[in-house]
Amino acid sequence: MAQSRKVIITCAVTGAIHTPSMSPYLPVTPAEIADAAIGAAEAGAAIVHLHARNPQDGRPDQSPEAFAPFLKVIKQRSNCVVNLTTGGAPYMTVEERVRPAATFKPEVASLNMGSMNFGLFPMLNRYQDFEHEWERQALENSRDLVFKNTFRDIEYVLRTCAENGTRFEFECYDTAHLYNLAHFLDRGLVEPPLFVQTVFGILGGIGPHPEDVLHMKRTADRLFGNAYRWSVLGAGRNQMPIAAMAAAMGGNVRVGLEDSLWDGPGRLAESNAQQVRRVRQILEGLGLEIATPDDARAILALKGGDRVAF
Repeated sequence: MAQSRKVIITCAVTGAIHTPSMSPYLPVTPAEIADAAIGAAEAGAAIVHLHARNPQDGRPDQSPEAFAPFLKVIKQRSNCVVNLTTGGAPYMTVEERVRPAATFKPEVASLNMGSMNFGLFPMLNRYQDFEHEWERQALENSRDLVFKNTFRDIEYVLRTCAENGTRFEFECYDTAHLYNLAHFLDRGLVEPPLFVQTVFGILGGIGPHPEDVLHMKRTADRLFGNAYRWSVLGAGRNQMPIAAMAAAMGGNVRVGLEDSLWDGPGRLAESNAQQVRRVRQILEGLGLEIATPDDARAILALKGGDRVAF
């Protein structure tokens, strides 16, 4: 992999995995999501990865109308790269999930590279009381949940956004997902440099062991050579250890309350910016320089924030 001297920090500020009852700091309303994204950018995140939620009950909401209010605010107040999810929530159809990216034509959109079991039900052992009934149901239903990302689904997202100039954060939860990405590269449906986000520690995907991190990197190196830029995210308590491992191996990092609610054992992160500052300490302690949004645009060959539709 061709290494950049500067490390891209992505911050995923809310996601669809954690529910409002798990943390009072999880952004839910458009104003909270906008403030979280801007705070993360000010702390050093070059890219903010965004989901939307119903402001009344915190349920994931993939309608473009749910994204519009905070996208405009973020664009007005920050130069950060905006990355919109096409993952949405695992129970949504691909047609629902792609609508925000198709509507707003962001510089980056996420794209899950394979179907997988997606087990969130172990969190029921930690959380007993929920403010909204949907929260318990969503966790319980994940015992029988397959996050569907077939070859047809992936191709649908790629073709739907083909004229947007949008590039993708390819989310790879296991080795097979890297091979799926190589398939689309061979077909010419994706172009280098590939922004490969390897995900560790979700039940149903690859684990968080250092050997798992090394295995994913070695596989990506073999499949993509100099044609990709590597980034990692670790779920839950794996967030900072995996970020540190990857940074030492030349990778980029992703943090944020989508991936972990914590800032240490038993200590909730009070903001996304807090996690960005934490990982920035690790990176700068390794003598690495933090990429600005414009650095990230150059490294990932993005179209620029003046060519989005929001």
